Amino acid sequence: MGENEIGNIIVDEAITLHRELGPGLLEIVYEVILAHKLMQHGLSIKRQVAIPIEYEGIKFEEGFRIDLLVEQKVIIEIKSVETLHKAHKKQLLTYLKLAGCKLGYLLNFGESLMKEGISRIINGEIN
Repeated sequence: MGENEIGNIIVDEAITLHRELGPGLLEIVYEVILAHKLMQHGLSIKRQVAIPIEYEGIKFEEGFRIDLLVEQKVIIEIKSVETLHKAHKKQLLTYLKLAGCKLGYLLNFGESLMKEGISRIINGEIN
């Protein structure tokens, strides 16, 4: 399954989850339930994946943690805030580059309407 197909499932499930639970819960609640819903689609999901960073010979074992890694291809970063900042999107792009992934979703469950809380971030070209 390609990144775009995975992305369609992610968006559909995020919208459904937001519609059913509403905005403003802790991020971990959305993370656990979204992971469960994506696994029901037969997708491989890893939660809180540590990605090491090496810089000038210094290795940081946990440079960052990916909220959800779907099929080793798509990164999902989950927020539950009133307003996203440009830094959140830049952070996800950095995660994509360091993990070698092409597609990521920044999902803000704090928005009144989920469609306003979905940002699709691309690192390079997607097949």
